[in-house]
Amino acid sequence: MTSSTKPSDVVRLAAVVGALGVVFGDIGTSPIYTLQTVFNPDDPHPVPVSTDNLYGVLSLIFWSVTLVITVTYVGLVMRVDNHGEGGIMALITLLRKWSMKSRTRLLTVLAALGIFGASLFLGDSMITPAISVLSAVEGLKTVDASLADLVVPITAVIILMLFLVQRFGTAVVGRAFGPVMIVWFVTIGGLGISGIVHEPGVLRALLPTYAVGFLFGHFHLAFFALAAVVLSVTGAEALYADMGHFGRKPISVGWLFLVYPACTLSYFGQGALILHDTGNISAPFFLLAPDWARILLVLLATAATVIAAQAVITGAFSVASQAGQLGYLPRLRILHTSHETHGQVYVPFMNWLLLVAVLTLVFAFESSAALAYAYGMAVTGTITIVTILFGYIAYKTWRMPKVLLFAIVGVLLALDLLFLGANMTKLVHGAWLPIVIALSAFTVMTTWQRGRELVTARRQAKEGQLTDFVADLAEKPERVGVVDGTAIFLNRGNETPLAFRANVEHNHVRHRQVVVVEVVTAIVPRIAPADRLSVNDLGLARDGISRVTLKFGYTETPDVPAALAMLTPEQTEGEIDLDAATYFLSKIELVAGRTPDMPKWRKRLFIATSHITADAADHFSLPRDRTVIMGSHVEV
Repeated sequence: MTSSTKPSDVVRLAAVVGALGVVFGDIGTSPIYTLQTVFNPDDPHPVPVSTDNLYGVLSLIFWSVTLVITVTYVGLVMRVDNHGEGGIMALITLLRKWSMKSRTRLLTVLAALGIFGASLFLGDSMITPAISVLSAVEGLKTVDASLADLVVPITAVIILMLFLVQRFGTAVVGRAFGPVMIVWFVTIGGLGISGIVHEPGVLRALLPTYAVGFLFGHFHLAFFALAAVVLSVTGAEALYADMGHFGRKPISVGWLFLVYPACTLSYFGQGALILHDTGNISAPFFLLAPDWARILLVLLATAATVIAAQAVITGAFSVASQAGQLGYLPRLRILHTSHETHGQVYVPFMNWLLLVAVLTLVFAFESSAALAYAYGMAVTGTITIVTILFGYIAYKTWRMPKVLLFAIVGVLLALDLLFLGANMTKLVHGAWLPIVIALSAFTVMTTWQRGRELVTARRQAKEGQLTDFVADLAEKPERVGVVDGTAIFLNRGNETPLAFRANVEHNHVRHRQVVVVEVVTAIVPRIAPADRLSVNDLGLARDGISRVTLKFGYTETPDVPAALAMLTPEQTEGEIDLDAATYFLSKIELVAGRTPDMPKWRKRLFIATSHITADAADHFSLPRDRTVIMGSHVEV
């Protein structure tokens, strides 16, 4: 470090390099397959190769990336955050905050739309690893055509290895991601320049007139081409979702000064190559490289697409974790894989589910071109929903003139809907896949949310108010024996824990020190230690019974013993011996009842989903050798 270099500059540079390795893997590998998909002769709506069409497509790609990524995400959407966190789940939590104050039909619809967007992202996380790695390994065919039969097996092995190492976390490997992606972007930008040198006239496509002229002058071609053009903006959600890890500025700097120029040069270099020789449409990205360097480019592309797949898998883990914390999914087993980087989590259930889904897609579709139609639908659906949610939140919170805001959001939404409509034409050719995945995930999440509300209501009726139960104990202390020790009961709400009630009513005994703990998941990412807990003596001092509320952010893993260690003897009417305390959990066995609250099939789905719920002792970091579980039946 030179004397003129400030430590803060080094930190900013490290953040930019880190963002390059994690955030841009998906969008940075889009040049591999976008242009070849547009001119794919096997497309159900093929775009003929001609100078006018090529200029129009290149201009559409450039201005689509400019409007969707640079303007929409980097310029606008990333300015909306939930305490620094981005992504569609952050938008949902902002809507939930407002819905708690004034529940309106519009907010309910928007929140449901957001959940569908998160469901589409889960479909995206299944398709991205398959199409990314397939597209890179397909480069082997440009090295030697006889290697074509090895593409699918090699892709499957790479994907299998990728998912097997997830449990070790990406904290260590992640440090190498940034430099690899820098090499990647410099390489594709350099190859793009080498192509442009031979046909510099291709740069005329930077003018928006070519995009507008192609779109309105050849709408019958341009509309269908948009279904493939949208592949150039894949990974847009990653920029927003990973904002909490790196911040808006490092992501914006990385995009504007390296990723955006490199991708643009690659697209235009490929376009120049096709202009020079129309026989290069099968793999223009790889054919930009000289023969001797092609195998090296395949290896670099494979590394880059593995990074892209890693980024979206990590994103899926985060979405599943946050959805569970917000009550849209069961409590899943979550492991934090880094002590330095917040938000790096491993969710075993999601990992194996994604592995099976990705391998199924690889063997079913066998090529990146076949998967492209499915991929485009997932991307356009998510982007459209993000634009709608952003528009509403900006309308409510920004001071920008409403007319100007409506004009900006209207133009961007019109572009999104145009992309969405183009992808709908590919419905029978694979675009149905992400819709089916999203509808399935959406049904599971909304069913779990509704079922959880019903179970909570049943439990409240069964448990009774904690204050009434404690007052009753104080009035008739002779009917209950007191044993030495500390009992910690975990519970939700202000009701009596079922395990506490069972101990008193059936065993006629209570511990000398009783702490009823409620764990609350806040709709903010993290809670400051000073705001972690609050204590209530339940109106009766010196009875040895107290209620403690612990707050955790939706991105945090709740560690109950560590949080309780912050308590003082004055707060709990005596010193708590946490090293010897016994933890009590109330286990609920769900039974389908005859109430008309939910259709029978949704009740069965809710009960089936409950079986993947993670062990509560693990989730709350409780000591297993001092945890007692007491069961009860609840009808749904």
